[in-house]
Amino acid sequence: MNKDRVLTGIRPTGFLHLGNYFGATRNFLAMQAAYECFVFVADWHSLTTHPDTSELRNSVRRVVAENIACGLNPDQVTLYVQSDVPEIAELYLYLNMMAYKGELEKTTTFKDKVRQHPDNVNAGLLTYPVLQAADILIHRAEKVPVGKDQEQHLEMARNFAQRFNYRYGQGETILPEPQAFNYSGGELVKILSLDGNGKMSKSENAMNTIYLADDDDLLRKKIMKAKTDQGPAEPNSPKPDYIENLFTLMRLVSSPDTVARFEADYAASSAGQVVIRYGDMKKQLAEDMVRFLQPIREKTNAMLADEQYLATVMRQGAEKARASASATLQAVRKAIGVKYY
Repeated sequence: MNKDRVLTGIRPTGFLHLGNYFGATRNFLAMQAAYECFVFVADWHSLTTHPDTSELRNSVRRVVAENIACGLNPDQVTLYVQSDVPEIAELYLYLNMMAYKGELEKTTTFKDKVRQHPDNVNAGLLTYPVLQAADILIHRAEKVPVGKDQEQHLEMARNFAQRFNYRYGQGETILPEPQAFNYSGGELVKILSLDGNGKMSKSENAMNTIYLADDDDLLRKKIMKAKTDQGPAEPNSPKPDYIENLFTLMRLVSSPDTVARFEADYAASSAGQVVIRYGDMKKQLAEDMVRFLQPIREKTNAMLADEQYLATVMRQGAEKARASASATLQAVRKAIGVKYY
């Protein structure tokens, strides 16, 4: 039985953090058996905002290693680096002929990046959604897990597929239209920064973000410094976001009994009779987090020390990805009429 194709990409900028793991990686691990999965490291995309490539090789290797350490099976999924599949660049060129300056300038991410990087407004930044569409359409993926910030780009990918099929398909669907996909079937886990200000980030607020690479002592230090308050004023009070975030983290890595105990303490607390002891809660959370992340970090470091293993994984992934991409590109060339022999 043919499985639907699912594709996702990861930019090799910064370190993977707990929000990445519980917001995306964990769901993708569950998809491995149910779908034909393609996972790529988006190194070309990173160049639009990170022109300094001195750390790019290390970052790409770490992303590959961390995802495998989290449970991604390179024998089960197609795990590859974007730049190892030149067919993507050719499809990107064809799609650029159907992308219009006005629509690209209106994308929310482009306007945001222009504000963030006013001295580096390059053509790659403008056509980022076109390359993203090429990433998806080159494998004719039916499903793409996306967050709110990427929904506009996925809509553009559908538009490019529609335009291509209309212009060159002659009644056939050469490039299927990808659909947004949430495998969990419900709300994805949202993990805030430890200071309560926005989501955890791969590149900002390092001391308020829990990275998969953090050592045990650093994990403990970060969690013990997490924002708390004096406790609820009344029993059964709603939790502020930064307190709810600590409970969210605890639900992810601690035992149900542990969570229930601190939930009960919080519910029973009031001004003048604060039962919840945030210091004890954070100590418990820190030890549970150490226990959870330690195996991932150790597996990652072992792979990073094994140059041959990672090279083999990336080479095999590139071969599988190119086989898929080449089949699509042959159909695309034939449809356009640039296949001359």
